[in-house]
Amino acid sequence: MAGGDNRGAMELLLASAASLLAGFIDAIVGGGGLVLVPALFAIFPNTHPATLFGTGKGAAVWGTAAAATQYAHRVDMPWASLLPAAVLTFVGAMAGAWTVTVVSPDILRRALPFVLAAVLIYTLARKDMGRSHAPAFAAAHQTAAACAMGVVLGFYDGFFGPGTGSFFVFLFVRWLGFDFLHASASAKLLNTASNLAALSLFALKGHVWWHFALVMAVANVAGSLLGTRLALKHGSGFVRWVFIGVVTVLIARTTYDAWLR
Repeated sequence: MAGGDNRGAMELLLASAASLLAGFIDAIVGGGGLVLVPALFAIFPNTHPATLFGTGKGAAVWGTAAAATQYAHRVDMPWASLLPAAVLTFVGAMAGAWTVTVVSPDILRRALPFVLAAVLIYTLARKDMGRSHAPAFAAAHQTAAACAMGVVLGFYDGFFGPGTGSFFVFLFVRWLGFDFLHASASAKLLNTASNLAALSLFALKGHVWWHFALVMAVANVAGSLLGTRLALKHGSGFVRWVFIGVVTVLIARTTYDAWLR
């Protein structure tokens, strides 16, 4: 009995440590799932994937929400554009989660490393991109662009998922003209909506270990608060280099998953 208790405590400790690191990375530039999902699969190798995804979302949604709240207190957020976009992100994520039950994402899995590589090359080539905050659209057009981004990337997050936060950041910078700090702040709100949609679906299906998810959520929020403070302290240049690092690791990870495994 004691051995089982010790094993459960160690699993919870490892999962919480992974959740803390995931929250830290995700708060700065997205990509926390790159840490948390593989960690959960390693800790619980015999568990149904849906349960691991659901438990991970049960922790991550709190971290993204905490980051969004912290950014909102310090960064000027375009709420009129972001709130309708968040609603459509939620709807898109629910649609994507349903679609994955009837359509295989294998083609997207194989294409993803090339899309990420294009994002990385473009970001490296445009050294000035995202350093200054100069929104490209007036209010109505900005709302339309944010809503289009939300529904498409929300669908992607529900259907497949890897790199969603980084794609949000990139499009806010490249398409809407935000600097990396404002882009990361805005991305957190939309990513919270897509995480909430996925969590709702997994919870309805009974695929969330709440006794793990709630403890992991505390760790995720702690990491998120630390990451947010660093991003706010060091600004867009810091966020840009973290973005480049996360996308580079995502390319390596998705290439291995799609082509080498």
